[in-house]
Amino acid sequence: MSLVAFTAVVTLTLLLCVMTGPDRDNLGEFYTGYGALSPMRNGLAIAGDYISAATVLGTGGVIALLGYDGVVLALSTALSLMLLMFLLAEPLRNAGQFTMGDVLTRRMPGRAVRITACAATLAALIPLMLVQLAGAGDLLSFILGFSGEGVKTGCVVALGALMISYAAIGGMKGTALIQILKIVMLLGSGVVIAALILRRFDWDPGALLAAAEKGSGVGPAFLQSGLQFAGGPNPRLDMISSELTVVLGGACLPHVTMRMYTARSAREVRRSLSWAVSSVALFVLIIAIVGFGATAMLGRAAITQADPQGNTAYLLGSKAVFGANASTAETLVFTTVTTAIFLTLLASVAGMILACANSLAHDVFAHLRRELTPRREMTLARVSALAIGGLAIALAVMVQHHNLQPLVTLSFCLGASALAPALVYSLFWRRYTRRGLLWTLIGGTLGSVILMTGTNLVSGAPTSAFPNHDFNWFPFTTTGLASIPLGFFLGWLGTVSSGPRESEEQRKRYEAVEGWILAGVTRR
Repeated sequence: MSLVAFTAVVTLTLLLCVMTGPDRDNLGEFYTGYGALSPMRNGLAIAGDYISAATVLGTGGVIALLGYDGVVLALSTALSLMLLMFLLAEPLRNAGQFTMGDVLTRRMPGRAVRITACAATLAALIPLMLVQLAGAGDLLSFILGFSGEGVKTGCVVALGALMISYAAIGGMKGTALIQILKIVMLLGSGVVIAALILRRFDWDPGALLAAAEKGSGVGPAFLQSGLQFAGGPNPRLDMISSELTVVLGGACLPHVTMRMYTARSAREVRRSLSWAVSSVALFVLIIAIVGFGATAMLGRAAITQADPQGNTAYLLGSKAVFGANASTAETLVFTTVTTAIFLTLLASVAGMILACANSLAHDVFAHLRRELTPRREMTLARVSALAIGGLAIALAVMVQHHNLQPLVTLSFCLGASALAPALVYSLFWRRYTRRGLLWTLIGGTLGSVILMTGTNLVSGAPTSAFPNHDFNWFPFTTTGLASIPLGFFLGWLGTVSSGPRESEEQRKRYEAVEGWILAGVTRR
């Protein structure tokens, strides 16, 4: 039944992309969909882009295995979207046109800024794409009962080809419709599963938590802070670093911020974010109930036996609530859950491929050649989607047998350490200079990559990417506590070292567009 459902979903979504795909010479429709989506639909699309397969499976696993700390992580994702809503959404919509490069060059035009913005976009999104593509083979094998490394590799390649097709054919509007379908299925099936789990425990959350604590095997520590980082030298600081990275990084990842450019007005972007925040908050509640339910019904041992990282906990909890003899209706509900996760894999990576392809085509190729027709630029965007998707597939096949948690963490660290300082300074600091911007993007990226190599996610622990090696020299799991201040400091240092004349010139340039960036108004 799952295989039939997957085939039907693939057929439907490809048909949607073909029907809604832009004309060959209509750049605005390809990059932004011409703002054709209502605030509700755009908000659901933002939530769909924000809730990736890594969030559904990874965060669900953390909740099932680590309890309280997992819930804090899930709440941090919702808080991140609220930060985007209240601080960055309207200025991003006003300053940007198609890509993050447009936002940064609104007051600091130049090829160097655009090329660096494109490089930062690729660096932040490609690791996250690899994780979801590499996990696709294992996930489909688990759902469909396939076995064999060749089958898993084939699943990665086939899913990657589908994701490239979505991005290249459908553009912004096509991928938005897929995101909407995904979030509706994910939330709808999740509400049903969460309700069934609560009914099994007589609608008593306390009984559910008590059963989860018993099944966790760690006792009261399951419902207390600190279990996730208990083995580290500074568990409290490690947790602060992790949550800070998620809150700042999640809000500034390019595939999420690109949805701000699709709103037709500041009022619409506010309404869109209201729908997005509500959807993500509901999902956080769902995934917490399902995660605790999986531990309560199956126990920690059964979850880790299926996957040491707990990535299948959401599926295991959804299946366990029906028992051994599931009715036809219950089987249909579980099939909807698996289909929603399958669609989450497809839609999330398609959105990331589109963000990378848009940046590569618009920020690099279109501005390296002065006379480039809209049809030619759209062709370059589609070729870029093919190239980036092909690279991601090849790398995913190579790394699929390693622990890929460092790549997920690296994406959020880059978002928090390079993109967040660059956006905040560019949108709100009048004297911010081109040198400060370049130092922020380059220094924040390099700092995060270098520090990540020294974390226990890479080496020095049995669950590391390289468990047989130990070059663990950085005392935290994430780099945020050091790399985020580094990104902001380099932006300040680069601006100060530019000299008062350049700072004054940038202040005048900013004041010329300040009204438009902050309020969407023009000077008379």
